[in-house]
Amino acid sequence: MIRPPRRQGEYADREIDCQEAMEPGFQAIVDCMLEAGWTRGEIMCSLRRLIAADNMTQKENARVEAELAIARAMIRAGKML
Repeated sequence: MIRPPRRQGEYADREIDCQEAMEPGFQAIVDCMLEAGWTRGEIMCSLRRLIAADNMTQKENARVEAELAIARAMIRAGKML
């Protein structure tokens, strides 16, 4: 079970709490990857790439959502796209 935040909303150590909650699962993934034959360097490089890919996906999703919001507003206003 992953430990939830200590309280809702922002608080001073929220990111540290998130990191600590993630640590056991992270270590388990790394251990499984090492046991499967991957090197620590390969694992860390792959994690960085996964994070970068997720960041790009989030940015693209935000861009598409903004475009859809504009298109919906134009349709509601009776304007052609």
